[in-house]
Amino acid sequence: MATVKFYLDKRREKKDGTYPIKLNVFHNRQMIISTQFSAAENEWDGNEFSKGSQNYKPRNIAVRSLMNKAETVIFNLEQEGKLNSTTDSALKTMIECAISTKVDKDNKNFIYYLDEFVSKKSNIGTRTVYSTTRNKILEYDPKCTFDSMDKKWLTNFEAWMAQTMKVNAYAIHLRNIRAVFNYAIDEEYTTLYPFRKFSIKKEETRKRCLTVEQLRTLRDYPCEEYQVKYRDMFMLMFYLIGVNASDLFLAKKTDVVNGRLEYKRHKTSRLYSIRIEPEAMEIINKYAGMDEYLLDIMDSYGNYKDFLHRMGIALKQIGDTERKGLGGKKNRKPLFSNISSYWSRHTWATLAAELDIPVETISRAMGHSIGSDVTSIYIKFDEKKIDAANRMVIDYLNRSDSDLL
Repeated sequence: MATVKFYLDKRREKKDGTYPIKLNVFHNRQMIISTQFSAAENEWDGNEFSKGSQNYKPRNIAVRSLMNKAETVIFNLEQEGKLNSTTDSALKTMIECAISTKVDKDNKNFIYYLDEFVSKKSNIGTRTVYSTTRNKILEYDPKCTFDSMDKKWLTNFEAWMAQTMKVNAYAIHLRNIRAVFNYAIDEEYTTLYPFRKFSIKKEETRKRCLTVEQLRTLRDYPCEEYQVKYRDMFMLMFYLIGVNASDLFLAKKTDVVNGRLEYKRHKTSRLYSIRIEPEAMEIINKYAGMDEYLLDIMDSYGNYKDFLHRMGIALKQIGDTERKGLGGKKNRKPLFSNISSYWSRHTWATLAAELDIPVETISRAMGHSIGSDVTSIYIKFDEKKIDAANRMVIDYLNRSDSDLL
């Protein structure tokens, strides 16, 4: 993947004693792209203006926006599968156009404002979702504007997407378009808002969870050797109340404090504190990281998503296997052909509900906000209730058939 970094060009000092701030882009080779910014050597820390420099906050907002626009160009090309085939010259031109402040107002179509909106987002997941929406709009109507995107346009766009997509899938793109309209209204780019008369559809999704009996089967199943680690990671996620894969696989050893996993969730930046039950600690010790990471995933993978991808495939393959002939193809009968790592979260919530654990406690355990902010006293109280709830769910899983008689 191409990379972009800031570069303070100290080869030629300007008359005011500052140096040009440029973008150092590396694709097939290194490229230097000029910007409208400059800084003195003592007010630039390599990535932004230092706190001692004048008006550093608004200046840093501006340079971060510049970087985000450049990264968005690279990100969109990668998502479209075009990055490798894009020449250095073409990539440089694209980035120069994206960061240029000399844009004719008449040429600012909806995609321009969508890119501006996304450039202010730092979360990689959010940017991925909006990149997909961007591609859909480019495929359907690349020249659309706030003026042309009326109720009729939305209805026709919805009908076009419905030919190849399910309701909840294309509803995401419509909600993303609505978010850009709201942003544009707040920034006074437009006063138009077609969603006053257009409602976004949604449909009930199929539940993605295991029954307690199915989870016991998965936990105790004699997996093939390569499947064991992936199954163990699924169980660890369950024991940690459906912890997100990125939060678990990127957790550091220092995140374990007094027997609790304490971390800030990547998706929401919300703080979590989960007591590590013995069942979870056994798995953590089994796959302990060599250095800074809690688990050994990042010791073997440069990107946790590579492991997660393989985990999704392996979980779906767990089940009876029959090989026809020596070295013949394996015929599989999967236990759960649609399972994914995310099922651990839904399964925990479902089993908690079966135990009549209050909805408020389940929601708090899942990280859902309830009402207004609460004091630290209540937060501590919630932690105790969540700890008790998790222990109840794990004990429910651990019951044997004789215990139920």
